[in-house]
Amino acid sequence: MENLGGVLPVIAVAFGLALGILVRQFIAAAGIRAATVRARSIVEEARQQQSALIITAKGEISRMRLAAEDGLRQEREQVTAESERFRLREVALGERETFFAEREVSIAERERGLLEESAGLEAARASVNARLAEVAGLDAEAARKEVLARLTEDAETEANRLRATLERRAAEEAGDRARDMILTAMQRVAADHSTEHSVTHIKLASEEMKGRLIGREGRNIRALEAATGVELLIDETPMQVTLSSFDPVRREVARVTIDRLMQDGRIHPVRIEEVVAKAQGEVDATALKNGEEAALEVGVTGIPTELLRILGRLQWRTSYGQNVLLHSIETAQVAGAVAGELGMDIRAAKVGGLLHDIGKALDHEIEGTHAAIGADLARRHGMPEGIVNAIAAHHQEVECTAREAPIVQVADAISAARPGARGNQAEAHLRRLEDLQNIAMSFEGVEKVYAVQAGREVRILVRPDHVDDERAREIARDVVKRIEEQLSYPGQIRVTVIRETRAVDYAR
Repeated sequence: MENLGGVLPVIAVAFGLALGILVRQFIAAAGIRAATVRARSIVEEARQQQSALIITAKGEISRMRLAAEDGLRQEREQVTAESERFRLREVALGERETFFAEREVSIAERERGLLEESAGLEAARASVNARLAEVAGLDAEAARKEVLARLTEDAETEANRLRATLERRAAEEAGDRARDMILTAMQRVAADHSTEHSVTHIKLASEEMKGRLIGREGRNIRALEAATGVELLIDETPMQVTLSSFDPVRREVARVTIDRLMQDGRIHPVRIEEVVAKAQGEVDATALKNGEEAALEVGVTGIPTELLRILGRLQWRTSYGQNVLLHSIETAQVAGAVAGELGMDIRAAKVGGLLHDIGKALDHEIEGTHAAIGADLARRHGMPEGIVNAIAAHHQEVECTAREAPIVQVADAISAARPGARGNQAEAHLRRLEDLQNIAMSFEGVEKVYAVQAGREVRILVRPDHVDDERAREIARDVVKRIEEQLSYPGQIRVTVIRETRAVDYAR
């Protein structure tokens, strides 16, 4: 019994050790299985990530390849267009050289013919004189008088022929001289121009700024739009808002206001009104500076300060892609160059050219064409009548009565028409004219439509038996409304509805 009592503890210990080993082996096997499952999961996830990376890389490679092909195609098209332009220019130069060579040959032949004819006349005259002396038996004095009379007659004939030749040559050279004058003026005043816009994009410091500009229940954005008169467009474009208005000065005031609000950080309706008032003062000061710099660049003085301030507002105005202030400076420089070539008043021509489009700074606020608005503005500020007429007549809305008016017309046309001055293409201009005509023709009773003055006026002829006077006025209003809704255009468009009744009879 005593031996059995000593063995049992040993047996119990052995059994415990065996049980511990079995439990440990079981736990280790479970850990191995879990690690195996986790390893398989990691491998599978790595395979999925590898597939996604491969797909993404393929998409990026495809995008880069398409972008490279598009860039190469555009460069190829540009090279082709440039080659075609040089080819056409070379052809034109060749034709011109051929023309001048043929003309030179023709003149040489005419000179030879005239010399031969002159020699023949001299011989005939000598023969006649000798025959007369022989037949009439004239003495020396009578023969001298007879010869002098004939020489006088021949001299008068030759003088008349020479005068006709000189007049013809002067007429030919006058056109060449005028072209040289215009080309010289154009080369002296080349300028760069911006593109036509009715919106302004503003970069924000952070995406959070959009919410602050909107404000609680939209009160900040409503206050900003009411104070500036500009529509504030906030969309999903990251860190950007858009200002929309046909008045570029208001857009500039709104842009300055938003910049100041972002710098200050305090954005609420009262603060917005304060900043807008300060921004308007800054824009006015900048406009005056722009006007003074424009007058300094042109080289004229004595223009009233208020006119310079209004002129400086044209810095933010474009017309058909051409910056109006730069266009005004260029027009003034061309007008001054032409006036100098013609020996006319250079200062008057420059001032007329500089101020000819000043009405465009106010045509959003005052009814009427910009030429009429500008002329009235210049007259009210005491400008000379010659300059006033040059402004009023530069689009031929009134008759030219001043010597400077035709020069300003020519300079305005040169600045607007030279290659690269305006961003709009011929196709876009023709499309705008077609859209105007199509809008007018869509109304019942319209017979013919004419878009004139480069799309600044639409003249509508209606059938008098289908449209009465009241309906004609309604058509004018409806066409204006349709144009404002559907088209984008600089300045204003005049709509004229013409209803004409003709009574025809015959007397037999």
